[in-house]
Amino acid sequence: MPEFEARTIKEAISKGLQALGLTQDDVVIEVMDEGRSGVFGVGSKSAVVRMTPSAAAPEPEIPAAPVIADPEPAVEDEMPMTEEVIEENLVLNISTEFLQGVLERMGLDVGIETEIVDDSPEVTYRINITGEDLGILIGRRAETLDALQYLTRLVINQHTHRWYRVELDVENYKRRSEKRLERLAHTLADQAVSEGRTFIMEAMPPRERRLIHLALRDRDDVHTESIGKGESRKVTIIPN
Repeated sequence: MPEFEARTIKEAISKGLQALGLTQDDVVIEVMDEGRSGVFGVGSKSAVVRMTPSAAAPEPEIPAAPVIADPEPAVEDEMPMTEEVIEENLVLNISTEFLQGVLERMGLDVGIETEIVDDSPEVTYRINITGEDLGILIGRRAETLDALQYLTRLVINQHTHRWYRVELDVENYKRRSEKRLERLAHTLADQAVSEGRTFIMEAMPPRERRLIHLALRDRDDVHTESIGKGESRKVTIIPN
């Protein structure tokens, strides 16, 4: 059974199909080695896949002598990974390895949790860094966290030549912040309606302003607008 090697699993599959002159529906694909991207390409290792033509399964062999050692576990019953699953694993592997390399060099002892959310039509890859005393990774108004998120996306793009939606978090800081902003938005909206006046919120980064707009977009009694420029841009909550 031929094996094919390339920089990524996807490229190895493409290389193998081209060499065999077959389509992906005509073969069973086994990932022998997922490879690794390294940090900025350093310490990288090629991915290896094995391809078996579907119509060319080998005849069972009759042993000429008694088997002394137990054979390795059979893998015929394992479901071959789809291209979608291979792609998802690749994105998570690249991002996790990059982050672990950066954080180890910072002397931080952390864990990394990953989650794939199907936000149709685009998948979101959520990565949550866990550990103690990780405020250094968040920074003022999550500026450090946003910068690290951008670098992670950049490294993934360097290896896959595609942009993926990656959301990086530290101890679920962003999720807690989102819930707090949603509650604040509804509290101020109720106040704006009861007092019949417009509320102007403090200046916020784009991500937080977007959360306010989304939190109140389904309400019939208020609407929101952004005013100001640059870092001074604010959300206004206006009663209808």
